[in-house]
Amino acid sequence: MGSIVGAALVAHVPTIVLPEATRLELNEGKEISLVPGLHRLRAEVMDTLEIDTVVVLDSHWFTTLEVVVAAHARRNGLYTSEELPRGMSQMPYDIVGDPELAWSFHRQAEHREDMWVTAIDDPHLPIHYPTVNLLGFLQRDERWMSVSNCQTSERDDYLLAGRLLGEAIRQSDRRVMLLASGAMSHTFYSLQEIRKHESSDPSHIFSSEARAFDEQILEWWAHGDHASVIAAYGRYRQFKPEGRFGHYLMMIAALGGADCHAVGTPFSDYENAVGTAQIHVNFTLDS
Repeated sequence: MGSIVGAALVAHVPTIVLPEATRLELNEGKEISLVPGLHRLRAEVMDTLEIDTVVVLDSHWFTTLEVVVAAHARRNGLYTSEELPRGMSQMPYDIVGDPELAWSFHRQAEHREDMWVTAIDDPHLPIHYPTVNLLGFLQRDERWMSVSNCQTSERDDYLLAGRLLGEAIRQSDRRVMLLASGAMSHTFYSLQEIRKHESSDPSHIFSSEARAFDEQILEWWAHGDHASVIAAYGRYRQFKPEGRFGHYLMMIAALGGADCHAVGTPFSDYENAVGTAQIHVNFTLDS
């Protein structure tokens, strides 16, 4: 019987893969805490868990009619971002996938009328940087598998998809780490203003109201109170959490949803990225 042995919400912001000198220039001479935070997450958490498969809940991989899961035996190539090619250009990636788990997730929804999951192994399927940017920090010899964010989903759809993913994992023989790859509140400054807000200092978060709601969620996580986060989702949507917060909702649903009490421990500071809120939070699971 398989199990989820680890779970974390992680920031994939493009700054993390810029050269160190560029990061320091953008951040008033200081390193952003997200970079050492990823190294700590690997050394202090992932290296202790005997992980078979890492499942990335990718907040940039937008699908429309279904949840899609990458079912490739292997994906490799060079990645250039259409969004920010100046900072993410011809980045090599080489990922051993988990087709067996992907197809198991697909089958969980096969005969349902309220959820649609499709496993795809097309070699030309694009990959996205919420997956690629993590590899240099977190990838070792585990299998890696990405899951899309269905952009037409509402809260309960994300929760259902996450429950089905959790069931697929339990029916496998895998020890799985879930990575919800995405931000918290996620509003950018306008083009004429954005370069004034590249520092990581949270004073640059787009609004004080967004920052206050993020901080409330971080407090709930610190107490393992995921029920309150789920209940407040409708109010949080006004602050445009990245990917409708689907990456978090699917992750927490796979862990039990409102009944999950995994305590969230920050592995970075709460930081700004041109108006958006970035942080790494590891969730401690019962052994």
